Amino acid sequence: QVQLVESGGGLVQAGGSLRLSCAASGRTFSNYAIGWFRQTPGKEREFVAGINWSGHTTYYTDSVKGRFPISRDNAKNTVYLQMNSLKPEDTAVYYCAAKLWGLGNEDKKKFDYWGQGTQVTVSS
Repeated sequence: QVQLVESGGGLVQAGGSLRLSCAASGRTFSNYAIGWFRQTPGKEREFVAGINWSGHTTYYTDSVKGRFPISRDNAKNTVYLQMNSLKPEDTAVYYCAAKLWGLGNEDKKKFDYWGQGTQVTVSS
C-alpha cells in the first residue's frame, strides 16, 4: 500500500508559479513511477506529467511542456511539479498517482494509487 498526499495548490494570478508536492508513504517509493493528472468539472481526468522510478525519464502533455518541470527526490519520498507561467486554463484539481515499476506515462487506469488532489486556481 502507498499513501499519496498532494500539497502546494492555491490561487495565483496568470503568469505566476506554484510548486506542487506529492509526498508518499508506505512501500518503497523508488519502485514507483509517478504521474500528475488534472481534472476540471465535467471533464475527464487528464495526464499532465510523469516521471519514472529513477527520475531520469520524464513525460509531458504538450500544453505544459517547457512550463511544468517534474522532478523527484527519492530520499524524501516526494515528487514535485513546478508550475510556471500559469494560465487560467491550468485551473483544475491536480492529482498525483503511483504505478509500480511504471514509466510514468501510462493510461490513468493503470496507476495503482492516487492522492486526494489539490486545487489550483489561476486568475486572469
